[in-house]
Amino acid sequence: MSFEIRKIVSYVEETFIEGGKATDKPVTMVGLAVVIKNPWLGRGFVEDLKPEIKANCSDLGAMMVERLTAAIGGANKIEAYGKAAVVGADGEIEHASAVIHTLRFGNHYRQAVNAKSYLSFTNKRGGPGTSIQIPMMHKDDEGLRSHYITLEMQIEDAPRADEIIVVLGAANGGRLHPRIGNRYIDLEELAAEQAQ
Repeated sequence: MSFEIRKIVSYVEETFIEGGKATDKPVTMVGLAVVIKNPWLGRGFVEDLKPEIKANCSDLGAMMVERLTAAIGGANKIEAYGKAAVVGADGEIEHASAVIHTLRFGNHYRQAVNAKSYLSFTNKRGGPGTSIQIPMMHKDDEGLRSHYITLEMQIEDAPRADEIIVVLGAANGGRLHPRIGNRYIDLEELAAEQAQ
């Protein structure tokens, strides 16, 4: 058994200017969304979601990672990464979570980019055209604020009430012109202030 896929949507965004200042290295963000039929609907409250997870999530993760890395020019280009899921009105948030919060799904992405950080995420319920936010962070260091970025996209006809949108996001850099420093600088400054 595999998830029933209605459509696959790719989104690419390249940023060249931020705050009126151009950059020598534009940042590319890519989102890859798969719209699937919710396999748990029509069965009442399903206590055990694992049969569908075990049967489907690994294949879905592998396919999505292959397409996403190709869209950005290779896994070696990815510096920031994240995931998201949106369940339609008739489903549960737990249904969206069940697809993306499994090692069977996420490990394909972590292994492809040789990541040390966890995959940041959002799960939500929405209707057709809802805003989909994919929060991302540096694949190797969750303390690098320069790579706290969010890709936003939408699919005009998804999710339908009986669907789930599953999304992976990638970026080949962080925000343009980052100036707030990282978490470690804050910790050092706090320690210095407390020592005075």
